[in-house]
This record gives sequence, C-alpha cells and structure tokens, in this order.
Amino acid sequence: MAKSKKKLILIVEDDEVILRALYLSFHEGDFTIATATDGETAVTMTHRLKPDLVLLDLVLPKKSGFDYLKEIKADPVLKPIPVIVLSNLGTDENKEHAKSLGAMDYFVKSDTDLSVLVQKVTKILEKSS
Repeated sequence: MAKSKKKLILIVEDDEVILRALYLSFHEGDFTIATATDGETAVTMTHRLKPDLVLLDLVLPKKSGFDYLKEIKADPVLKPIPVIVLSNLGTDENKEHAKSLGAMDYFVKSDTDLSVLVQKVTKILEKSS
C-alpha cells in the first residue's frame, strides 16, 4: 500500500517563539509545514499552496486574521480549507466573530496545550482524507 501524502498545514503567526513551538509540535506529527508571519503573505500562500488546514493568529501585521478569514472564505476554491484560530484574543465576541467568518474552531493560546491542538488537527485531517 502506498504511503499517503503528508498533509500540509499553513501556520500563520507573527510571534517567532510561538511559531517555532507550533512548527516543532506539528513537524513531529509527520505533517508538511508552511509558515507566514503576516496576513498578506498568508493570503498569497493560501492561494499558491492550497494547504489542507490553516492555523491562524488574529493579531497580525499587514492584514488581520479576521480580514484573512473574510478573504479566503469568499473564494470558492479556498473556502473548504479548514481554519483553526489560535489567538490571545479570548473574548466570546472574538470567538463568535471568527466562527461567523468561517473558522472551524478557536483556541486561546494561553489556555491551549499544544499536544491537544495537534490531536485536534490530526482528527480533522484524518476525516478529510
């Protein structure tokens, strides 16, 4: 049986320490990882790479995560890509807003164990294969 292609995750995060921690957590999980550190680059990379899943911070330079969500969810080709928000914006209002724009799930960075996040992403990607 042929080994299935590694799933591509786009991590959109402007904090280098958090980006590295996420990269290492998912890289160990046998995923292919791409990264973007601002919202505009994230949109460009999403169009080019069509990742299997996007992990998205909301507070980003050049274009916010909310604007990123609006833009890619308006594109019929990109709309099906699952987006999980990982942000320090922890209010219910922010969570509802992100979900109304098409985010599949929402995690608050300070409350999230990376191993739990990796498990959640793995489950989503297993369902989509």
